[in-house]
Amino acid sequence: MKRFILFGIFALLMITGAVGQSLQGKTMYISTKTAQIKSSTGFFAGTRGTLQYGDQVTVLREQGAWAEVRSVSRTPISGWMKSAGLTARRITSGGSSTSASASELALAGKGFNEEVEKSYQDGKGLDYSLIDQMETQTVSEDELYTFLMEGHLLTGE
Repeated sequence: MKRFILFGIFALLMITGAVGQSLQGKTMYISTKTAQIKSSTGFFAGTRGTLQYGDQVTVLREQGAWAEVRSVSRTPISGWMKSAGLTARRITSGGSSTSASASELALAGKGFNEEVEKSYQDGKGLDYSLIDQMETQTVSEDELYTFLMEGHLLTGE
């Protein structure tokens, strides 16, 4: 009986340690097309720089859903980004003669493959020009902040 209780406590401690494992000090990689590195934890915090898909970073510390990171590049950038934009898997090319852009890699990560692309291309009479046009539109953080303030929509961070 004592063995069973000790084993249960040991298993519980191991599970708790695995779940609460920190990213601090770990090498991670950017898993989004681009990642803005902020001066603090908040969507409207100042931007210190932008990292690209696959860029390597070191996690300095965590705060909720945010991670303070330092890029591993010729011109290092330090600041905060959402932890969800990081992956522990090293992102490398397959070494083939063809290469994929960051945009193509991001689409592939969402399940957009050759078969899905072909089904879109076979769509007779479908006009995607408006979608292409929408994808080129951008809204600055200042414009977004003004919109939220004027509409009394700003809550949280």
